[in-house]
Amino acid sequence: MKKFPYIVFCVGQAGGRDKISIEQVAINLIEARIPDNAGIQPSGIPIHENGSNAYFSNLPVKAMFKSIQDHEIPAEISYSAGTFVCNEIMYQLLYMIQNEFPSIRGGFIHVPFAHEQTDIQPSIPIATVTEALQLAIEAAFTYQEDIKFTTGHIH
Repeated sequence: MKKFPYIVFCVGQAGGRDKISIEQVAINLIEARIPDNAGIQPSGIPIHENGSNAYFSNLPVKAMFKSIQDHEIPAEISYSAGTFVCNEIMYQLLYMIQNEFPSIRGGFIHVPFAHEQTDIQPSIPIATVTEALQLAIEAAFTYQEDIKFTTGHIH
């Protein structure tokens, strides 16, 4: 008997962000501004030819955001995971969930640089990032459905 996870959290670092960013959506596009570690720089190609244009996280994104924010940790709901590696990881996860493992929930969280990594970019202490991730995980296991909570951007 195979066992599968209930929830999959992907976490990536986003230099320049000043908040914990809970990603809402991944898009079916790779547009690499810089080459990856293998020197490859794809541009304007879909992640999956037969995939949807976008997949939304099936985690309780608003509940996770509110839990982190209620503990006075800078957080946001992000509506763009970018068009490079992090977006591709999130898209691949959600594509797999949609097509092979519909009982699994999954998503992606971007974290800023740690204080130890930079003197000039926005950063957050590692202990704060750890606390935020713990709060997000707790909220994801607590809420099967997302909460009603107004968020969004005007720009």
